[in-house]
Amino acid sequence: MIELADVDAAARRLEGVAHRTPVITSRTLDSLVGASIFLKAENLQRAGAFKFRGAYNKISSVDGDVAAYSSGNHAQAVALAASLLGRASVILMPEDAPPAKIDATRAYGADIVAYDRYTQDRDVLGTALAQERGLTLVKPYDDRLVMAGQGTATLELLEEVGEIDLIVVPIGGGGLAAGTATVAAARGVRVVGVEPEAGDDTRRSLEAGERVTIDVPRTIADGLQVTAPGALTFEVNRRLLDGIVTVTDAELVGAMRFAFDRLKLVLEPSGAAGLAALLARRAKATGRVGVILSGGNVGVERFRELVS
Repeated sequence: MIELADVDAAARRLEGVAHRTPVITSRTLDSLVGASIFLKAENLQRAGAFKFRGAYNKISSVDGDVAAYSSGNHAQAVALAASLLGRASVILMPEDAPPAKIDATRAYGADIVAYDRYTQDRDVLGTALAQERGLTLVKPYDDRLVMAGQGTATLELLEEVGEIDLIVVPIGGGGLAAGTATVAAARGVRVVGVEPEAGDDTRRSLEAGERVTIDVPRTIADGLQVTAPGALTFEVNRRLLDGIVTVTDAELVGAMRFAFDRLKLVLEPSGAAGLAALLARRAKATGRVGVILSGGNVGVERFRELVS
């Protein structure tokens, strides 16, 4: 388990480095959902996603160069954080990762190694890569410092808007959810996680009472294409999360369109999961509701393809 003190420490490390992203409101959205909605726009975070928070908190706490594995957002976050701290980074990325994410990761200075996500185990490959090159492996979610860093987004949300009844958050490996739930639990706030319908490993795991592994999900939400929750994140989330809901790919696209048309925000499919859960009435929202818009790393051609 991590504690609120861990998130507070991460906030101090990130002060002046990470963006304090804005909280967006919309009367149209409030009317559609029937609640007061506060959107934490982490798509406007450095490297385009909340992942920068956890990556910087981890890398600034260790010595030497680093390695990581990721389909994109964590890759970009690690590459940027390492660059800012004067470190080298080597990132293992799937061959079918979005080109925009590969290009951005390389632009931040990372050395990229490709693998096949459908036939190879990224954890095994990443661990071996780090050991062979003498690097510190920065895991995308299953790490106390990473979880604590991700929780700073919720810390900022609550500092800005005050009392909240519910927070809705995307859940892949569970790092953002664990950090969010740690902060929320200390304030008596409920947290609901959102997964793609095709990638509901955490929902199944919570129902089974143990970590369940599924096949690589076939979903447009590449940031949520996880086969099993992390060991550390699952321990936090099974105690603190109030529930899991799922959304379809079509509902993710609908949320992306709404964000673009009505909020003037560009979201990637994973980043739109919390908003999709509200618009599709998958998450029961009443009172004051916070939503983490977790990322906006989608290339213009892919965005156009999805929303058209």
